[in-house]
Amino acid sequence: MALWARDLERVCRFYVEHLGAEAGGLYVNEAKGFRSRFLSWDDGARLEVMHRADLAPAREGAAGWAHVALSVGSETAVDEAAARLGRAGVEVVDGPRRTGDGYYECVVLDPEGNRVELTA
Repeated sequence: MALWARDLERVCRFYVEHLGAEAGGLYVNEAKGFRSRFLSWDDGARLEVMHRADLAPAREGAAGWAHVALSVGSETAVDEAAARLGRAGVEVVDGPRRTGDGYYECVVLDPEGNRVELTA
């Protein structure tokens, strides 16, 4: 996965501190005004968080994607994550709940308003 961010380091810190990612080194391409970091999880999932100096918001709110879904393993894990993130000041915008298509999830916002679904 890849995500455009206006504040690269703030977004990376969110995924490291709250969702268990490990951040790789900073890549910089000065000629293109591009910077990125790869975030990795123990199960092999990777997320590239990218920034360009000329990045304009695609819409009000988030610059990156509609949402990404991350499985945390069980309904109990979803409940625990929602509670832990809420206590940490992360905005929980929906759930935990069972969706119309049968998933159990909660939805949180990263620092730039990108929707992150935590699912069982």
